[in-house]
This record gives sequence, C-alpha cells and structure tokens, in this order.
Amino acid sequence: MTGRPDAREIALRSENGQQLDDIQRRLVTCRLDELRPHPSYVRHHLTVPAFQLSALAERGNLALFEPLVITRDRTILDGYALLELVRQQGRPTLPCIELNLNEAEGLQWLLWKSRRSNGLNAFSRILLALDLEPGLKEKARSNQRAGGQNKGSSKLTEDKRLDVRSEVARAAGVSVGNVTKVRQLMKTANPKLQEALRAGQISIHKAWQWRQLSPQGQLRELGLYLGQRGTNKLIRRLIKRHVAKRSPILPDRPNLGDLLRCRPLHETQELASISVVVIDAPENIAFLTKGALRILGSLEE
Repeated sequence: MTGRPDAREIALRSENGQQLDDIQRRLVTCRLDELRPHPSYVRHHLTVPAFQLSALAERGNLALFEPLVITRDRTILDGYALLELVRQQGRPTLPCIELNLNEAEGLQWLLWKSRRSNGLNAFSRILLALDLEPGLKEKARSNQRAGGQNKGSSKLTEDKRLDVRSEVARAAGVSVGNVTKVRQLMKTANPKLQEALRAGQISIHKAWQWRQLSPQGQLRELGLYLGQRGTNKLIRRLIKRHVAKRSPILPDRPNLGDLLRCRPLHETQELASISVVVIDAPENIAFLTKGALRILGSLEE
C-alpha cells in the first residue's frame, strides 16, 4: 500500500489544479503558539481520544518522527494527538509538513487522512464533511449553468441534490444513508448522545433508532446501553481469564441447583432483581455477581 489516494474516492485539487499527491509541500519548524486547529474541528467539538494520546506517549521520542501536517496559514490537518503530547512535554517547537492548501482543501485532506484505522470515527467525519456542502452545492450550480440547465434558477434539481449528498458521503468515506441519519441526529439527539457518538461509544444506527424519543428517553437508553456494554466486556474478560487458566471446578464450589434448592421460586420476589445476560461461552457455567449470590444464598435461609 503506497498511501496515495484513490482518485475515485476523493477528487481534491489545489487552487492551481494539482492532484492531492502532487500538492506542493515543505518541511518547516513551527512554534506551538503559531498552530491552530482547523475551524471545522473546533466547530464540531472534536477532541483527541485518551487512548490515542496514551498510545502515542508509549512510543516516546519515536512519535516525533511523524511531523504535524499543516496548511500554509498554520492550520493543523493531521497530528492533533502529537500536538497535545508535545504541549504536555513542554516542547516549544515542532517539525511540520506544510501543504499548499486553503481551508476548504485542507478539510478534504483532513477527511481523507482520517479514514485510516486510528483516525476519526464515521460520525465525526460526517460532521466535518457536511461543512463541504456549501461549496459542493455552488459547484453543482456552476456545472448546471455551464451545461445550460435550469437557466435563471438558483435551485438544484433533485438529481443534483443527490450528487451533493453522494459527494459528502464520499468525502467522509461512508454511505449516503449514514449522512442522512447524522443530519437527523444533529437535530434530534440529546447533547450527551452526540458526545457519545463523537467518542465512538455508540454506533450511528443505534443512536438513530432513538431519534424519536424524548431527550430524557434518549439518555435513559444510552445509560442502559453503555451499562450493558460495560457488563458484557467485564463478563468476556472474566471468561477469558477462566478459560486461560482452565480452572477446575472445586468439589465444594456450589452449583446452581444448590443455590436454587429452596422454597418455591414463585414465592420469592428477590429473584426479579437479578438481570440475566446470555453469552456464547464454553462449558455450563453461571457467572454471578456478589450481589446476586447474596440474594440466592438468602433464599435458603
């Protein structure tokens, strides 16, 4: 893999018509106070995930071998985690690769670069790509005028609108359907739900399924979802540890029959407080929390 962009995926050109991989660039050293985030990055409240910063810090000085990528006006396109790390280390300057791009072109470059595995998630990329829409619409109108279509009208035909949506989706590296869902979520989603989407804690589709709920209802569903997700992760970790050790089941360890050998279960209300999570795991094992074990134990008394 050469790292060169596919022309079918993005048609970024500089002001003088150069293709993305032919854009003029030079290595410069910048003071940290000269550098600024891209306006769209700030507008959509994007931040560096903690795990990404930690991973970069573990590389030590090797992290500095990948310079920041900036535009000629010192707008950051790539390397936000590196900049944050350097600030924490108190370094005054940073090597940067300066590209001859304006703000709009820089946003397209940022989107293309963010499609790597450790880049921005789909929701964040769509937010950024939607900022390209005004320019794309104007380009579509220009194409109409040049082709003699809809003379005297400033409105786009439906076909052209679809073209604009497709271009936004292409820039973000997502489907047109996800672009539509994000548009709706930005109008209906609780701010906390939007934060979870930016953090990658929930998928676009899952959040979109809650779009018609009240803000409080969305928060409730988000809390339940994240709680269940955390519980499942813990369960998988415990099972993995158990399977790795291949721990034998001790003779004195109680089985489920021992715990449920009590008065008729229909007479006990405490069991209703124990939630059940079904998982695909080897062996016939019921993993219980200490709280659930206390409840089951009390039924024998």
